[in-house]
Order: sequence, then C-alpha cells, then structure tokens
Amino acid sequence: MESEIRPGRFQVLPVVIKNLIIINALVWLAQITIGKDLLSIEDLFALHHFTSVHYHFWQYITYMFLHSSDSFFHILFNMFALWMFGSTLENLWGPVRFLAFYMVCGLGAGLAQAFALTYDIAQYTAMFEAGKMGMEELFMLTNVPTLGASGAVMGIFAAFAYTFPNSQMLILPIPFPIKAKWALLGLGVLDVLGGISSESTGIAHFAHIGGAVVGIIIVMIWNRKNRRHFY
Repeated sequence: MESEIRPGRFQVLPVVIKNLIIINALVWLAQITIGKDLLSIEDLFALHHFTSVHYHFWQYITYMFLHSSDSFFHILFNMFALWMFGSTLENLWGPVRFLAFYMVCGLGAGLAQAFALTYDIAQYTAMFEAGKMGMEELFMLTNVPTLGASGAVMGIFAAFAYTFPNSQMLILPIPFPIKAKWALLGLGVLDVLGGISSESTGIAHFAHIGGAVVGIIIVMIWNRKNRRHFY
C-alpha cells in the first residue's frame, strides 16, 4: 500500500469518486424520469430479499447506485459524504484499491441488510399466520426494496475514522468539534438502536452497520503492519 499522500498528486475530486458521483446522478435522473413510466428501475435493480418476487442476484451490486426518487437529499448527502471522506482515501490508496474497497463494502452492507430482513420477514409471516396481518400488508412488507450508497459510504467513513481517528469534525447540531473515531462510534450506536427498534424509520440501519464492519476489517488487514501511517 502507498505509504504517503504526495501533495503534488493530491486530487480534490479523484477519478473514481468523480465517476461514482456521475453514475449515481445519472441513475437517479433515470429513476425520476423514465423509472416510473416505462419500467420499474427499483424493482429490477434495488435490493430485495431473496424471497421477494422482485429478487435478482445482481441487486447486491446495483442497489448501491440507486437512491430515493422522492428525496434529492438522499443522494445529495451520500455523494457529499463519499467525496468528503473518500477523497483522502482514494488519494492514499489509488483508484483501483479504492474502487474495490467501495464495492466490497457495498456488497457487505447488502448482505447484512438481507440477513436482517430474513428475521423481519419471519416475524411478518408469523403475524400473518396468526391472523394479525392481511395478505396485502404481508406482500408489501416482504417486497420493500433497499437502495442507496449509504452502506458503502459508511464503509468509507469507517475506514477514514480508523485511519485518521483524531481528525476533527463539525457535525450539526453538536456545537463543538468531535474526533472522527467518536463520530463513528456514535453513528454505530445510533444504527444499532435504530436497527433493533420496533419502530420503522425507513433507514437500512443494518446495511450501515454491515458496511462499517466490512470497511474496518479490510483496513485492519491492509494496515496490520503499517500502524505508523495512522494519524
């Protein structure tokens, strides 16, 4: 692994991040234009549980390039976070390693969400068999798609926080700077609490957790002999 970030080679918008932002933006534009009229992009490419009628194996990859067509802030926040924390890592690792890292984190996030949905669907099925839920509601709940780059981005943030744990960050509404390592811990706790809560938030908390865990494991393996490069 490259041992330094050379100032002369540093890019504010590295090539992989630039292309990821472009691809995500183009897909989102397709979602809000042709996606609901000519074909259901979300049915084909968002991640569905393997028991869903809309499940396809490629969705473990494609889901991370889709975002909510009802909210511009979903894609805006994810792409901003990708650029903010990913730029340093891509400059440090190089484009090939960074892209591989991003994709593996997204895959891990999707698998984590699928396992979490397995438990939820078992609960919904039990409620249906007990007469506490109708067929229409069961069908809707078992076919809810997961989409967004949040899991992969959480892997990026986890890698950044692990590599640069003492970097100071300003996170609203916290009125003072907080170190990246504590921000990661706080987000992790919130995702665990949100994931085990009985109230639905519409957020794929276990995808966030899965992406972060995979990201940390990868950087620990890559840097097991290079602790001097952590800041």
